[in-house]
Amino acid sequence: MSGLFSNQTSLFLVIFLVLFVFYVLVRLIRIVPEYERLVILALGRYAGTRGPGVVIVIPLLEKAIKTDMREKFLDIPSQTAITQDNAPIAIDFLVYYRVIDPKLSVIAVEDVVSSSTNIATTTLRAVIGDITLDDVLSKREQINDTLRVKLDEVTERWGLKVTSVEIREIEPPRDVQDAMNRQMTAERERRAAVTRASGEREASIAVAEGEKQAAILRAEGQKQSAILQAEGERQAQLLRAQGFAASLQAIDAQASTADGRTMALQYLETLRGIGSSPSTKFVLPMEITSMAQQLLGTMSANGKVPAASVLPEEDRQ
Repeated sequence: MSGLFSNQTSLFLVIFLVLFVFYVLVRLIRIVPEYERLVILALGRYAGTRGPGVVIVIPLLEKAIKTDMREKFLDIPSQTAITQDNAPIAIDFLVYYRVIDPKLSVIAVEDVVSSSTNIATTTLRAVIGDITLDDVLSKREQINDTLRVKLDEVTERWGLKVTSVEIREIEPPRDVQDAMNRQMTAERERRAAVTRASGEREASIAVAEGEKQAAILRAEGQKQSAILQAEGERQAQLLRAQGFAASLQAIDAQASTADGRTMALQYLETLRGIGSSPSTKFVLPMEITSMAQQLLGTMSANGKVPAASVLPEEDRQ
């Protein structure tokens, strides 16, 4: 019986030793990722920062506090702040940060995340209190930069680096929202009126330009028509003059072949026409008697008129 009890005790001791060794090995050897560091406290005192890779931590003598070096963010819930012109406004924003000194983030502050959150809310109220409501609504990027600089000045002593601050939403009071809506409506109506007036002006300019071009084209057409008409009249007058000149040349050519008898016959034909006229007064050219005498002489010479019919010269006069 005692032998069995002894065997059980020995087995228990072996199992205990194995578990103890395993625990010691687990606590002794740590594998630290690239983005983490271990802050070592040896008997309560700072003994250094270790990692990444395989790190040996002596159990019971050293305490390892894990610190994440990756960039993180704080989601700051909606905070009510009072602007410089005493307008309450609700703002929520994000704070992006990363640990640059693991020692300070562990030793210099009890809870770095809670402390950063609280300092972010107080800094927000301080910054908004120096800005008017209109600037808060219109200068978001400037507020982001101001918050980042002020937060970084405070968290630097905790081993943190604030990389960015982004305001997500700004909610002004209800009456301010109503005024903003009315202002936006008035601005849209103003832009619509300006756009409509600009369109009408451009349309008027286009119409006037079209009428100007049409008037220019009409004037150009009338000019070309007048030129063509004048050219046609000139050509017609030239043709008429050429025809009249040709007629005169033909008359002259025929007149050059006419003799005295032809002219006398033309005079007699003229006298016949005068005699048949109902007028009681006659105008005879002075050459009529000489032409008649010449005609009678010519006819007498040809034997067509008796010589006795020829009047003496004094009777003819």
